[in-house]
Amino acid sequence: MEIVAAQLADTLKTAAANQTPLRIVGGGSKDFYGNPCTGELLSTSAYRGIVDYDPTELVITARAGTALLEVESALEEKGQMLAFEPPHFSAGSTLGGCIAAGLSGPRRAYAGAVRDLVLGVRLLDGKGTDLRFGGQVMKNVAGFDVSRLIAGSMGTLGVILEVSLKTLPLPATEITLHQQYGEADAIRLINQWAGQPLPISATAWHNGNLAIRLSGAASAVEAARKKLGGEIADAAHARQFWRGIRDHGDSFFTRNSELTLWRLSVKSTAPAITLPGAQMIEWSGALRWLVTDANADDIRSAATQAGGHATRFRGDHHHKHACGAFHPLPPVTAAIHRRLKQSFDPAGILNPGRLYPDM
Repeated sequence: MEIVAAQLADTLKTAAANQTPLRIVGGGSKDFYGNPCTGELLSTSAYRGIVDYDPTELVITARAGTALLEVESALEEKGQMLAFEPPHFSAGSTLGGCIAAGLSGPRRAYAGAVRDLVLGVRLLDGKGTDLRFGGQVMKNVAGFDVSRLIAGSMGTLGVILEVSLKTLPLPATEITLHQQYGEADAIRLINQWAGQPLPISATAWHNGNLAIRLSGAASAVEAARKKLGGEIADAAHARQFWRGIRDHGDSFFTRNSELTLWRLSVKSTAPAITLPGAQMIEWSGALRWLVTDANADDIRSAATQAGGHATRFRGDHHHKHACGAFHPLPPVTAAIHRRLKQSFDPAGILNPGRLYPDM
């Protein structure tokens, strides 16, 4: 496998010397995400395989091209999981793409985001230099934490080679409750529950139905069930339901494919956001999915007023160049991004424009 890493490094060195833009791809399952970028294809899919896995230390290290399914299968055999519940937008989703996109699933608000669980990374910068950051323990950094910086950088700072991640044991018991509430009541309740010692591992509200997943010790789950009430979902149906939300196979995401899907990250206590279209609320109110044809400026204004930001997640490709997929950065933050880009990728060849059009 080190031959593959050396070939990737040589490609980067040549591209930097010739100032040839590169478009980095793993499994290709997230090509829709972010701003379009052009360049010669650089695939990391051949650099795959689990490097090290120590269940007793709750740490796994794998190469970027390793399929998420392979990683999760190895963990499940030992009764463990990736706590941030990464989405699988196709069977070919890779670990490197998962880290580069920085996306987390339904468990994120209760177990941590992907960047919270990244312990270390190995990557090639824009000059082809092989770099390592972090390690295989939670407290291993004195200074700027580059390992977590790479999560969500969309391949603009380097080509990920390997990642070390913190794992967690699978819950002993897991059930899903369904209740009927209006949007305002659902937001109020899930925030109220978030402040209590309840084993909640996911919430999702849409069109009057509030789903609450409870995970943990059997006694804790049963006590929470009695306290919260609601109808217990069939176990197989519950697994399919949460997988549909995680991977966007649920009908909420698929039935209006001609409209734009927006991802609004806001304060969990923000009141109902009154915009046209259908909404799904996750993460105890902190994540609002919106399927709509509303104006981008109106959506971003509403997200800002709710204490957050809005990302155009899918659709409306014809207008992505006009205002970008991601929420515009304040000037100071944008300047920091530019300096980081210049430091890691001085020739500007790595996924140019994928995060922001001018970077």
